[in-house]
Amino acid sequence: MYSKEIIVRCESGLYNKQATYFVQKANDFSCGIWLTAEGRKMNAKSLLGIMSLSVVTGSVVTLTAEGVDEQEAVVALETLLQQDIT
Repeated sequence: MYSKEIIVRCESGLYNKQATYFVQKANDFSCGIWLTAEGRKMNAKSLLGIMSLSVVTGSVVTLTAEGVDEQEAVVALETLLQQDIT
């Protein structure tokens, strides 16, 4: 299991387009991935789950992955939380 605490820096937070790209990227990996925000844990491969977390800019979240490509998944998803999708 690989886990990392991250401060969300993308201006839009995890809404609409940003959330869609985040979930699509999460689904590129075979490992299980979860995003935890304010004590709530959701499957990072679920768009409805991710949007229900209401993650905004400046939120502190924890990405956790378990499986063969866990570290690669966390690093890739962290990158998406640091920049806006254009």
